[in-house]
Amino acid sequence: MAASELYAKYARVWLPDAGEVWKSAELTKDYSPGDLKLTLQLEDGSEVEYKIDPGTNNLPPLRNPNILVGENDLTALSYLHEPAVLHNLKVRFIDSKLIYTYCGIVLVAINPYESLPIYEADIINAYSGQNMGDMDPHIFAVAEEAYKQMARDERNQSIIVSGESGAGKTVSAKYAMRYFAKVSCSSSEASVEERVLASNPIMEALGNAKTTRNDNSSRFGKYIEIGFDKKHRIIGANMRTYLLEKSRVVFQTDEERNYHIFYQLCASSHLPEFKAFKLGCADDFHCTNQGQSPVIDGVDDAAELCNTRSAFSKLGIKESDQMAIYQIMAAILHLSNVEVKDQSADKSSISPDNVHLMVFCELMGVAYEEMAHWLCHRKLQTATETFVKPVSKMNAVNGRDALAKHIYARLFRWIVCSINNALKSAAKKHSFIGVLDIYGFETFDVNSFEQFCINYANEKLQQQFNLHVFKLEQEEYMKEEIPWTLIDFDDNQPCIDLIEAKLGVLDLLDEECKMPKGSDDTWAQKLYNTLLKQNAFFDKPRMSNRAFIIHHFADKVEYECEGFLEKNRDTVNAEQMNVLKKSKVDWLLKLFEDDEKATSSVKKRASVAGRTGPAQRDNKKTVGLQFRQSLHLLMDTLNATTPHYVRCIKPNDNKSPFFMDPMRAVQQLRACGILETIRISAAGFPSRWTYQEFFSRYRVLMKQKDVLHDRKQTCKNLLEKLVTDQDKYQFGKNKIFFRAGQVAYLEKLRSDMLRMACVRIQKTIRCWLARSKYLRMRASALTIQRHVRGHQARCYVKFLRRTRAAVIIQRNVRMWAARTRYQQQRSAALTIQCFLRAYMARKQYYKLIFEQKALVIQKWFKGWQARKHYKRTMEAIVLLQSCVRRLKAKKELKKLKVEARSVERVKKLNIGMENKIMQLQHKINEQHKDNRELSERLNVTEKTQTTEREKQNREIENLRRSEQEARVKAVKLPSLLEQLSFLQHELDNTRREKDDLEEHTKVYKEQTLQALEDLNIRNSLLISQKDELSKQNLEQADQLTEIKTNVESANRLEKDLAEERSRYQSLLSEHLHLEERHRDAKDEMNLSANQSSRKSGHKRTDSNYSSNSSEFSQSFCSSEGEDGSKQAEDETQATVDLSILLKLQRRVKELEQDKQSLWLQLDNREEAQEEKAKEVEEQITVGRAELDLETLKRQELESDNKKLKQDLDELRKSLTNEESESAPPVPGSLTYSILLEHLGSSNDELEIRKEEVLLLRSHMVRQEALKHKDSVLGKGVNLDLSEVPSYQDVDKSTNIYTLNEDGEMWLAYEGMKETNRILVCQMQEQKRAGHVEYKKLLEEVNKFKAEKEQQQKLLAQSLLLPEDARIEASLKHEMTRLTNENLELMEQQEQQVQTVRKLTKELKLYIKKVEEFEASVHQKNKAPVMTAPVRAVNITRKEKEYRGMLAYREGDETRLVKKLVVDLKPRGVAVSFIPGLPAYIIFMCVRYADNVNDDQRVSTLLNSTISSIKGVIKRRGSDFEVVSFWLANTCRLLHCLKQYSGDEAFVTHNTAKQNEHCLANFELSEYQQVYGDLAIQIYRQLVKCMEVTLQPLIVASMLEHEIIQGVLGSKPTGLRKRSTSFPDQAVTVEVLLQRLGGFLSTMSQHGMDLDLIKQLVKQQYYIICAVTLNHLLLRKDMCCWSKGLQIRYNVWHLEEWLTERQMSDCGAKETLEPLVQAARLLQIKKNTEADAQVICTMCSALTTAQIVKVLTLYTPMIEFEERVSTTFITTIQNLLKDRVESTTLMMDTKKIFSVTLPFTPSSVALEDIQIPASLNLGFLSRI
Repeated sequence: MAASELYAKYARVWLPDAGEVWKSAELTKDYSPGDLKLTLQLEDGSEVEYKIDPGTNNLPPLRNPNILVGENDLTALSYLHEPAVLHNLKVRFIDSKLIYTYCGIVLVAINPYESLPIYEADIINAYSGQNMGDMDPHIFAVAEEAYKQMARDERNQSIIVSGESGAGKTVSAKYAMRYFAKVSCSSSEASVEERVLASNPIMEALGNAKTTRNDNSSRFGKYIEIGFDKKHRIIGANMRTYLLEKSRVVFQTDEERNYHIFYQLCASSHLPEFKAFKLGCADDFHCTNQGQSPVIDGVDDAAELCNTRSAFSKLGIKESDQMAIYQIMAAILHLSNVEVKDQSADKSSISPDNVHLMVFCELMGVAYEEMAHWLCHRKLQTATETFVKPVSKMNAVNGRDALAKHIYARLFRWIVCSINNALKSAAKKHSFIGVLDIYGFETFDVNSFEQFCINYANEKLQQQFNLHVFKLEQEEYMKEEIPWTLIDFDDNQPCIDLIEAKLGVLDLLDEECKMPKGSDDTWAQKLYNTLLKQNAFFDKPRMSNRAFIIHHFADKVEYECEGFLEKNRDTVNAEQMNVLKKSKVDWLLKLFEDDEKATSSVKKRASVAGRTGPAQRDNKKTVGLQFRQSLHLLMDTLNATTPHYVRCIKPNDNKSPFFMDPMRAVQQLRACGILETIRISAAGFPSRWTYQEFFSRYRVLMKQKDVLHDRKQTCKNLLEKLVTDQDKYQFGKNKIFFRAGQVAYLEKLRSDMLRMACVRIQKTIRCWLARSKYLRMRASALTIQRHVRGHQARCYVKFLRRTRAAVIIQRNVRMWAARTRYQQQRSAALTIQCFLRAYMARKQYYKLIFEQKALVIQKWFKGWQARKHYKRTMEAIVLLQSCVRRLKAKKELKKLKVEARSVERVKKLNIGMENKIMQLQHKINEQHKDNRELSERLNVTEKTQTTEREKQNREIENLRRSEQEARVKAVKLPSLLEQLSFLQHELDNTRREKDDLEEHTKVYKEQTLQALEDLNIRNSLLISQKDELSKQNLEQADQLTEIKTNVESANRLEKDLAEERSRYQSLLSEHLHLEERHRDAKDEMNLSANQSSRKSGHKRTDSNYSSNSSEFSQSFCSSEGEDGSKQAEDETQATVDLSILLKLQRRVKELEQDKQSLWLQLDNREEAQEEKAKEVEEQITVGRAELDLETLKRQELESDNKKLKQDLDELRKSLTNEESESAPPVPGSLTYSILLEHLGSSNDELEIRKEEVLLLRSHMVRQEALKHKDSVLGKGVNLDLSEVPSYQDVDKSTNIYTLNEDGEMWLAYEGMKETNRILVCQMQEQKRAGHVEYKKLLEEVNKFKAEKEQQQKLLAQSLLLPEDARIEASLKHEMTRLTNENLELMEQQEQQVQTVRKLTKELKLYIKKVEEFEASVHQKNKAPVMTAPVRAVNITRKEKEYRGMLAYREGDETRLVKKLVVDLKPRGVAVSFIPGLPAYIIFMCVRYADNVNDDQRVSTLLNSTISSIKGVIKRRGSDFEVVSFWLANTCRLLHCLKQYSGDEAFVTHNTAKQNEHCLANFELSEYQQVYGDLAIQIYRQLVKCMEVTLQPLIVASMLEHEIIQGVLGSKPTGLRKRSTSFPDQAVTVEVLLQRLGGFLSTMSQHGMDLDLIKQLVKQQYYIICAVTLNHLLLRKDMCCWSKGLQIRYNVWHLEEWLTERQMSDCGAKETLEPLVQAARLLQIKKNTEADAQVICTMCSALTTAQIVKVLTLYTPMIEFEERVSTTFITTIQNLLKDRVESTTLMMDTKKIFSVTLPFTPSSVALEDIQIPASLNLGFLSRI
């Protein structure tokens, strides 16, 4: 293609410019070969001429078409040259706000000087797993490519980040490391990623500083190797550092700072732990105030130190080591302030009282005299003698600075080693990814040794980069079988040889350093003599003999020789080092261990060689040699890895956001090798297209007959027709290669073809529109004429009629007007006469009235004059009196003032103050007395408690003796009861004493509170006015907020409910995931234990048993434990911060309310069981009634017995009374015999009564024992009274234990023993209760003492404080006290609630036991029903009626679960049997276990089912069919548990037969919750399954597939081609819908609930929307008008799919709304402010960040489209600035909507279900 074709009229070119580097211009006429100039027009309208050299024919470079401007990859440009690269970067950076751009294999990153929201976790998730060409350029894309190649190729990778200071190298490296930490997880060591990232703030604090170009410039190079294991998980890291800028420790230029750590220490000098360092502000120290810029805008040095300390802690560095580091840093600060005084030309000294040196020596633990001496002296050693020589002030200062630099370098090296040790992993490193953050090419006004080493390193890296680019180009050509021609590129090996070869710059420098009298001048002369004429890359400045010039690959740099030798030697005074090695600080000696080892080895070698000095001097490596060796090691590492390049560009020197200085940008592009990459690519075939891409793009240039089935041949035919020169392109195996400019030519042909087609279409449409318009106008004209003529005729007739009517109207109106005028005149004359006569009469009347009023006025005026004169006289008299009295008052006032100044007056005033002080002292003394009284009372209570214990011990001993003497002391039972009542009385006394103590404490509290109230009154009076004003404001604000909150409350409640449900489900999934990990770890431990047991021989192994039965209870207990731990944390924090404590209290209250609601739900479920408890209580009351009846009988018998005894005594008295008049009856007489008979009958009756009393007492003892059986007092009582023999069965003659012939005494003895046991237990319990109450009283007394002491302290402190501070302190104290009391009350309430719950559970257990006991008694009492024999009849066999249960033997649960869950294939069951068959079978087995009342079977079966389902989901969780099958069956089993639970809410849905099958014995509500959680877990796993399946289809079908090819074809993509997951077949939206239909049919086939299917479909559509929109936001090539059309077409297909399957109401359409709005945004007009208003109204589902991102990325696919202007985007931002929304850019693809499991009853009858033989469940039998 000739130049005349390209340089035609209207062609655009680039012209060089001094200010903007390149300017755009347009040709005003065609160029012809041989022309000597070009006529051009600039963008501002001015015309210029460009001269052409006829020898070189240097035509200006052409501009790329507008459609190619702003490409992601610079290699996609048709014209590859410097202005095209600069313009493309400028458009992307300034207009599109995109900081990343590809340039082949290089990622160009421009520093925006502004924080951008493009590094969040959602962006990392979006780039994870994506190919590099599929997404927009990003540092995450480079990191993902390195990570993917490491995993795929098993080869180590490296990311080389370079650029000059301030370009953003450190930030780019940090984000790459963050990406690796996010996408990979550590294998065994916890938080390895956190520790890797924690090294960044440490290294930034110690190695970064503010420079004139960057606020956070890295002053050292580092290479971090991040290690991975075989599973590609981070296991550790290692760091290598290069060339720390030590000179910055002692010197900084203007507007620069020292290392950040020094300023952080100075900003935190107020902390208590740093007080010993004696630091101040940064301006107080010489090494931090030289730059006069101690503060960086937006940086808080104190907060940064906190981050540094936390990073140290994360890396495991001890607190003592950290303080030692800060101590040495502080010592360096003080060392820089040591002032050296000049005594003479060669002598200096330090004052003996130098404060900073004293602090330095104190911190370093060295002697002050020695350090001061050797700072000003040095030791010279010869072969025979050693001299100590003073040094000058300059040399002393240099030695001081050298010491500071050496200490800092040693400390920096130790910290790096400590970080490496912390990041070291015990596991073997399988592969690694290295991140190199190294300084870029540097050129300053004065360049020294540091710049020389930096540029030397960049020369090596540039050589490696060129070789790698050349190698990749060669591999690409060889792969496509293109003829390879050698491309010439600039090789910088001669420059590298100049530096590092033999007799090079470094070699000569090391040689000069070995010379005893070597200097910078002699080294410069050696350089001139050796290299000036022999190497073209070395040059000498014209005006200097102490500098040299090296021609680097980027630019030539002039280096000053001054300081090269000193920096290369890096020497420190050995005696100063010896002083430091004598330090008392052990930690300091760690820094110099390497020096000691090196010196010891040198001494050994020197002793062998026989000389010490030269060997020691020659053996030390110079800095240049060390740097060269480390650089060679680095290059070997990089050459052994696959490199990835990131070139950072600094856009301007002013740090202005999104502003680019073209001159600075071009300098860096030349220096970092970007243009060299472009030149290498442009030398060959830079543009590369696949055949399919070429066909899709340029299909419009073909005719239909030219399109063949073979795409490759079709493309060849088209190119041969369009481009005649075959050297301009080459055909490869898979791609077409084009020379530079050919793609632009093809684009021109394509745009011309489209323009011609557009013109033809426009011509035809305009003709049709014009003819249609003419026909419409002609028909309209005829119609108008017809209607106008008719209108005119109607108007003329109307005029004639109006004329005739007007004449009639005029006649009548004139008559009416004349008559009206006459009547008006007549009435007016009458009215005037009437008014005139009335006026004359009123005038005469007013005259008479006026005369009378004048007389009254005169009378009152004369009286007023008299009163006025009297008043003036009185006022004058009063004034005179007041003046006299005022004079007397002034005299009295002067007298009082004199008295007030006298001493006696002061004494009188002070009498009141002394009285107040005495009153306060009296109050304090009274409080001391109260304390002593309380202590005395405490001692008294302790003594009473000890006496009570002794009494109780004596009583216990008496009871033991009473057991032995029960026969004699059986009558003492009432006395023991009296003693018991006495003890209770004593206990009541102690309680009363406790109440008295509480009353005293209350009185004391009231006194203290009264004092506080007196102090608070003043404060309340001052605050009351402020509170009233604030209350008014608050009331108004509350009214406004109430209106808003009432409107928003309903929406918030719904959102909160959904969020709570989703949060619960996410926590549940995490909990289950942790359980699985725990179970896996347990299995591994058991497996390892089994293996070890096999190896070790006969060792006992732990039994493996299933713990699934207690999963629910464990989770419940763990939740309670967590709540308790949270409450404890809240209590500990309450003493720290009151605001935090109040917030925590509110949170605790909310949690308590939730907890109480849960308890209420549980209580409602337990109401059914309370009726049974009532029945049990009724039975107990019946037993108590019987016991009371027997007690009454016993009392009656005892009263009768007493009466009989009294009668007998009276009889005996009467018989034996000596004073009676009659003598006693004589034996044998009739009276005597009658008395004897009466006495015998009385004795018999007495014996009978005794027997009945004893029997009743023993029976009562048994009843009491039964009553106390379950209590604490009855735990030790033997209740087995069935072995007690009746007195009838006792052998009266032989049994020695028989106490009498009837055995009643033995029974009484046994009853007494039982009674004594009960009493002993009761006394022990009372003793324990008394001890507990004693402890409580003691704790309360101690608490009161502490409160009293605290209040005394507070009172003493408050007296010393001013009034305002006193009030604040008292208020704080009162708030703290009330808060503590509130927490204690809450704790007591919690304990009471727990005890209530515990007692409720125990009551349930007791009720259950009573029911079991009743059932057993009922079965025992059943008597077999005996029927009389009847005659034989014929019996017919009935058909079996099944009960819907499956019987199985105990222990068959494992077989059942294995056959039904583990080994079951879902496909066969879903096709052949009813849906949910496994769930029905398991539930029928549960019914059988419920029927036989075996709770063990129920729990075993249900827990085994849960664990087996979890195991199946864990093993086959990626199989959609398996997960769907078990989700359906789990839900069905859950519904069965609810349907047959017997609850009223579920029974209404059942048939009568189904209600008969409800569970009878067990209430399985807890298992309903467990199965619900299991269903939620399976649901989330099913969503993950669908996401994995749909993820590769979504982007390909929704975005990448094009319906209309050719016209809407894709643009060229550059070197990094977009990949697709399905290269062989096109993935359309139909393929996606087929996959969705497969999911739906599978779920329907498994019998899944319809509501659940709808929720899953909604989740699927959300995934489609989120993935599509995220890729749209991260792919600039997708943001165009045609892509919006395609998205809307695909969305329509999705909506139609929902309508066809009757799922329009599931909410899936709403989830697609963000995607629909984004598609509309791509198609809508984007020019005017009205368009902006429409966009803001339309895009309600998109965030502001998403709208702005789409508009920014919008790219025209054809030339007829326009880009979105920046002003329009700014308008959009201003309109949306008040919108309250999330700031995140991406949609959360991992979001799972909260699932609800609505109850769905089953119509399947359990009795009709049959077990298929294919399931191998023969051990089950139907009942």
